[in-house]
Amino acid sequence: MTIQNKAEIIDAILARHRDKPTRLMQILRETQEELGWLSKKTLSMIARGTRQPLARVEGVASFYSFFHTEPLGRYCVLWSDNITDRMLGSVELMREMCKKLWLEPGRVSEDGLVSVSSTSCTGMCDQGPAILVNYRAIPHMSSERVGQTVDLIRSETPVSKWPAELFSISDNIRRRDILLGNISRPGDALRAAIARGAQPTLDEIKLSNLRGRGGAGFSTGLKWETCRNAEGSGADPEHYVICNADEGEPGTFKDRVLLTAQADLVFEGMTVAAYILGARLGMLYLRGEYRYLLDHLESVLARRRKDKQLGHGILDHAGFDFDIEIHFGAGAYICGEESALIESLEGKRGVPRNRPPFPVTQGYLGQPTIVNNVETLASAALITMKGGEWFREIGTEKSAGSKILSVSGDCTRPGIYEYPFGVRVAEVLADCGAAAENTQAVQISGPSGVCIASDEFKRKIGFEDLATAGAFMVFNNKRDMFLVARNFSHFFAHESCGFCTPCRVGTTLLKNCMDKIEAGHGSEYDINEIFKINHLLQAASHCGLGHTACNPMFDTLQKFRPAYQRRLNSLAFEPAFDLDKALSQARQMTGRDDADAHLKNTMEVKA
Repeated sequence: MTIQNKAEIIDAILARHRDKPTRLMQILRETQEELGWLSKKTLSMIARGTRQPLARVEGVASFYSFFHTEPLGRYCVLWSDNITDRMLGSVELMREMCKKLWLEPGRVSEDGLVSVSSTSCTGMCDQGPAILVNYRAIPHMSSERVGQTVDLIRSETPVSKWPAELFSISDNIRRRDILLGNISRPGDALRAAIARGAQPTLDEIKLSNLRGRGGAGFSTGLKWETCRNAEGSGADPEHYVICNADEGEPGTFKDRVLLTAQADLVFEGMTVAAYILGARLGMLYLRGEYRYLLDHLESVLARRRKDKQLGHGILDHAGFDFDIEIHFGAGAYICGEESALIESLEGKRGVPRNRPPFPVTQGYLGQPTIVNNVETLASAALITMKGGEWFREIGTEKSAGSKILSVSGDCTRPGIYEYPFGVRVAEVLADCGAAAENTQAVQISGPSGVCIASDEFKRKIGFEDLATAGAFMVFNNKRDMFLVARNFSHFFAHESCGFCTPCRVGTTLLKNCMDKIEAGHGSEYDINEIFKINHLLQAASHCGLGHTACNPMFDTLQKFRPAYQRRLNSLAFEPAFDLDKALSQARQMTGRDDADAHLKNTMEVKA
């Protein structure tokens, strides 16, 4: 492709996004899809087109793991490295693929054809092991599928022409309740809101006791009321509605299914929120791993516009003007935090903001903004149709409504389960085919959540007991819980945004401690170091990622300490670096393996 052709492609993408700096994330994504990677010349053209310094554009491109400033091959293969994928054999299958391709993991082939590496989680935990090929998801990987994928790559078949069955993704809905069992018609919630009025509709949301489903559990009605009462700033003040569909927590995939099976309900919830706030623009921030959902979601939005459920004069109601745009993330777990998500939407690095001010008063472009989870907005649409009292009677006193759980791990029926709040963990285990007597642990709400042992299975899902964003990962009695915690420590170290030193360094030190223990050089000294690092992260981290990074280690140390103890070789400190082992390559090169060529033996003679 000539420089002129590249320039024409970039100019067309810039024009489509009106050269707006706030659209930088989408400009970078679409450019990479067209050109394969983001060279310095490409970034320079984008910087000129959006009238930004090159350093700022480069900074954004380097922040997100799905943007590449070096070529990664025409076929970029990423294996999900989540613990549930590992339990299903992803490491061995990735090794098999690399062997067939004559390729080292993390390297690009000599001919520039392919690269194979790993990514944190693909949101396909119920149908792993999963991979992304040029960011298109392929579930249910097996030796057969590895061979088929390798053959397609070697024959240089365009990904768009690969067999459709490879990319077939199931919803795996195992239990439906008020959300997944919804049979309302598109527009029902809007008609109910218009008939009732903005303030009475807000009153119903408040009456329902709906709390945020992203994990924090903040009152949705209070959030919307605060935002509604906040005044915008500048010459053209606005209010904004943002749907957070960046579910990057390992083990969570409920939003993917909601957007597949109940997209209208989610968009309806966003539109009801806009009616209450007086907002004219809504944005769905979708994680990059769900790129395959774009055509489906755009078709739903197009139908809603045609049916006057979006656009100008919604349902012929004068002044009710609102539309929704879809924006993609690019592989940054931190963007699940609402202020980091807003930074990303504004075309910046996804670094969490200092708070206050909160987004409800100063959010997107400094204007009042609500950020709600997919499940929260779908629930708001139901409440608008059926009333706050109806919703409040479902679940428990402090946890109204239902909760969707993403169940994965050691069970015969992984998938999506929806229950009224208050369901016991033991009931979920029975439903998903995980016998309680053979299950030693359940990780609730992903790595940042809590790990419960078998004597806690009578506990309930709810804000008054086990609050959760949705992940429900099952581990049977054969699993090594140390390895589970170690995988989570690597996840946090990889996903730290790097903004603050305590988190950037602390998560790396945690990972190193776990690696040292696994390598056989651990001691009680290293266990104590984990506690010291946690104190530092709790006291000085900029955001919640650092605050929760030690949770997996703490829970497993408290409940499964033998998994650590059997790896500890001494009570005193032992260095992690093995100098004698490091000299093995030199021994191989010189052909020596006698006693004098080993450091330990030499030191013993001198002593």
